[in-house]
Amino acid sequence: MKQVAAKNKVNEDSMSNYDSKVPAGWELKFIADVCNIYVGRDLKENNFSSSKCEEYQVPVYSNTVENEGLYGYYNIEEFSGESTTIVGRGAGLGTAFTRNGKYGAIGRLLVLFPKENVIAHYITEFVNGVLQIHQESGGIPQLTGEQISKYKITIPPLHEQKAIAHVLSTADTAINTTEKLIVQKELRKKWLMQQLLTGKKRLKGFSGKWKFVRFKEIYTQVKQKAGDDKHLVLSVTKDGIVSQAEYFNKEIASEDTSPYLVVRKGDMVMSGLNFWMGSIDVLSQNEIGMVSPAYKVFEICNPKISAEFMKSFVRSEIMLQCLIGSSVIGASIVRRNLDRETLEEWSFKIPSLEEQTAIAQVLQAAEKEISLLKLKAEKLREKKKGLMQKLLTGKIRIK
Repeated sequence: MKQVAAKNKVNEDSMSNYDSKVPAGWELKFIADVCNIYVGRDLKENNFSSSKCEEYQVPVYSNTVENEGLYGYYNIEEFSGESTTIVGRGAGLGTAFTRNGKYGAIGRLLVLFPKENVIAHYITEFVNGVLQIHQESGGIPQLTGEQISKYKITIPPLHEQKAIAHVLSTADTAINTTEKLIVQKELRKKWLMQQLLTGKKRLKGFSGKWKFVRFKEIYTQVKQKAGDDKHLVLSVTKDGIVSQAEYFNKEIASEDTSPYLVVRKGDMVMSGLNFWMGSIDVLSQNEIGMVSPAYKVFEICNPKISAEFMKSFVRSEIMLQCLIGSSVIGASIVRRNLDRETLEEWSFKIPSLEEQTAIAQVLQAAEKEISLLKLKAEKLREKKKGLMQKLLTGKIRIK
């Protein structure tokens, strides 16, 4: 995430040495020298629609990176042509996107139209890959048109800009293709879970009747405290069980972890606060860990239940409906308490242990495929990042 520039401060820290390192044939200029800068205004509600239709065709972009900033659609155009927009406020501050054609801009979104012999795609890549935007003290992070105008940029000849943009576009294509494949595979896994975990679709070789099993016949609560033992501190989020320090990028556990609860591989952990929103998972990546006593820990008490099967089952819509049905609204609608008696008596249709194992293997294979694709996408992003650092600074020249 980019951080906001200090008032009237040029990017001297990131670019001060460029004067002596500008590649032959390149120029070091202020962004104001190579771009006309505009700022997005308030939303024109009389010309706006949140969805695209025959009348509303012109995309409207705002200060966000989600969905590349798309906010809705206008029936008028504010800007037209090849340009760069830069998030000027809030999350994703300083992130740039290349725009082509007609569009609208709102919420102080920065809009940069390149001048002669400069292309927008090069500007976008330079902002994302090289420009270091400095922190402004206090308040909501912001980047104004005046501030961005005073940042420096190295400009190669037009033909080299185009060559650099082409190479980086090729890298973007590979990344986007992989990310689209990840979305497809995740949808496929979701469909498989809906079909296999409900018995709507049976795997070859299985035809036995599924039996109803109550929650208390599957799990029993455990409350073993860590005491003097030190284990990896875990948290349970809607993304599953995660290392607390890695997920929050800091240590938030209490200094005294003796009352923390021990979790072992195969145990189910449930958030005491957000359980009804799906903050529940089965520990599978670590042999042992510990969680805050605010969590609830359960171990399988039935030899006919597979922990691998339950790993997917507890993250399914079936369990989510159980948790919602077993919750009681507290002082506010965002706070719910667990009705333990309702939870324990909740019944699920469960197949034989053999079929559970087979289903788990299919879903694990689907998850492994997604994980490998995510790893590939991350490597492609790192590769592009390395290319940006070399090409946009002239360390490597394209022949």
